[in-house]
Amino acid sequence: MLLAVYEARRRIRALAALIALGLAAGAGLAQTTLAVKPELITEAREALRARDGQRLAALKASALERQYALAPWIDYWELGLRIKDLQQSDLEAFYARWPGSYVEDRLRNDWLLELGRRRDWANFALDYPRFKMNDDRQVSCYALLTEHLAGRDVRMSARSAWLAQRDADDGCQLMASALYDAKRLDAEDVWLKLRLSAEAGRPQAMQGAARLLGKPVEAEVKALLDNAGRYLTRKAAANNRQQDELTTLALIRSAANDAEVTAEFMNKRWERQLPHDLAAWVWAQIGRSAAFKLQPEAADYYDKALKLQGKKAPEWSDETLARAARAALRADDGAGRPALLLRAIELMSAAEQQDPTWQFWKARALKQSSAATKQAEAQRLLQGLASPLSFYGKLAAEELGQRTALPPAPLALSAAEKTQAMNHPGLSRALALIAAGLRGEGVREWNFSLRGMGDRELLAAAQIACDREVWDRCINTSERSRSEIDLAQRFPTPYRSELLAQAREIGLDPAYVYGLIRQESRFVSDARSHVGASGLMQVMPGTARWTAKKVGIDYRPELLTDRDFNLRIGTRYLKLVLDDFGGSMAMAAAAYNAGPSRPRRWRQGPPLDAAIWAENIPFHETRDYVKRVLSNATIYAALLGTEPPDLRSRLGRLIGPASGAPSNQDLP
Repeated sequence: MLLAVYEARRRIRALAALIALGLAAGAGLAQTTLAVKPELITEAREALRARDGQRLAALKASALERQYALAPWIDYWELGLRIKDLQQSDLEAFYARWPGSYVEDRLRNDWLLELGRRRDWANFALDYPRFKMNDDRQVSCYALLTEHLAGRDVRMSARSAWLAQRDADDGCQLMASALYDAKRLDAEDVWLKLRLSAEAGRPQAMQGAARLLGKPVEAEVKALLDNAGRYLTRKAAANNRQQDELTTLALIRSAANDAEVTAEFMNKRWERQLPHDLAAWVWAQIGRSAAFKLQPEAADYYDKALKLQGKKAPEWSDETLARAARAALRADDGAGRPALLLRAIELMSAAEQQDPTWQFWKARALKQSSAATKQAEAQRLLQGLASPLSFYGKLAAEELGQRTALPPAPLALSAAEKTQAMNHPGLSRALALIAAGLRGEGVREWNFSLRGMGDRELLAAAQIACDREVWDRCINTSERSRSEIDLAQRFPTPYRSELLAQAREIGLDPAYVYGLIRQESRFVSDARSHVGASGLMQVMPGTARWTAKKVGIDYRPELLTDRDFNLRIGTRYLKLVLDDFGGSMAMAAAAYNAGPSRPRRWRQGPPLDAAIWAENIPFHETRDYVKRVLSNATIYAALLGTEPPDLRSRLGRLIGPASGAPSNQDLP
């Protein structure tokens, strides 16, 4: 019944949108996207790839003369090819041609990078305040440098930006160097940057930071980067703070490769010789490495690190602390270590502590206490989390014994709301780009256009994407709304008759299939991943070939991009995977994403609560994937009217070693 209501409203909206498309006037969606001929933009894109500036300039002139709807992009590409030769006046003319557009802001980003490389701080200071997205860390570092040069105290902001920098770049390196020379950053800051870069496996960032401390330190860092084990056995010492720090860096590098060997290094010598704060840092990294490999000793290593650290809060990364929390959940054969878990969460950044993951597990740890105040806090945390729309929201509700209802459908969009969305130039350009095969450019233009929109505007924008079957923009846009939730947009059911038929033919839960496809491809039938997976179900060619042979259907490579075949081969592979893992939807989803050999390893050891098992999946992508697929499936179950809709029945109770050999040991 619920699905019927959503479907009826969706059809009414689709019909209204089609009528509006036929009646729209002016520069609306009908005239912009339907009149755009893709040949010009496609030819311009090829000229850009070939770096053919002369051809691109000619295409730009033609596009401007014809008032071509996608002229801003051709203009942007043409200027971008010769940005090193431009002057501020060239940029001002471009900004005036395309005010408020995505390409105006994107070229401003490119120009600010160029001005930084030129050390043209006067023009940088003029342009930077007009930069809207401000999503480039190197530009942010250049901006902080200009403020420092103007005499303002930017130490805290600059330090945070520099410590968060992932790779060496000119902007952040220049900023750090200037502030270090001005004694606004000190050696302690630099060593912290080196440790954080070492634990993240960022050798270039390490070398950039070491450069600030002089050539001798730079040479030592290069040596330990070349071979940490050799450095520890031949060069490492602990006679002063500089040697302590260098030895610590080598031990961090060693821990990333082998936790047990590094633990032996620490036990035999370095724990006694290093200062407590640095020894604690190394033990935390040993714990992080062991936790990634799901080794039972991980929690012991973290306990040792925290004991050495004492009461002073360390500046460990959120990732190191998250690994500590996961190790605490898994510890002692699944009984867990609530004290370690709560301490790890307490040490996380304020933003990370508010993540639903840690709010849920904090509540679970507090529930183990006999203190009434902690029990009350656990209840409060769970009540604040409970929601039918997220993985931990569902688990929190089920922990409370609640059956949270799905949100009601919002009021239908008015004609004025739909017309406003259809007449939005940025949204129109985005759809035209996607229709022309330039999905990446279209997605960026679309997302920029959504800035500042309220719920009703977002729902209207989502609806024009839904009606044109641009499902990824439909879903992602609708997910941005806060108070008004349209499940027909967020959880659409395209290709419904085909999918239901394929799933039922082989005894596969259609809600699970829908949940997986929504996460895999967002229903983009021509989606292709960087590793070569194709179509709705993102099937690899080798997987398709193996599955076709296994189930006895014909396969040719060109069939993989056919929507119906992709759905057919993908559902059959998923069924084989699900059967191989004894019906566990969590392990099957992990296998679908990361390959079956990995979850076979991850299930070894004592049986664990399935939620703890899922949270301990070592790879962030796979961990997030499993949680989202299962959460999606529970909502699709409610919309499709299938049972059971609760999350726990799909997640399972315990996950542990298999009782026998896999049924398909060659499962790809």
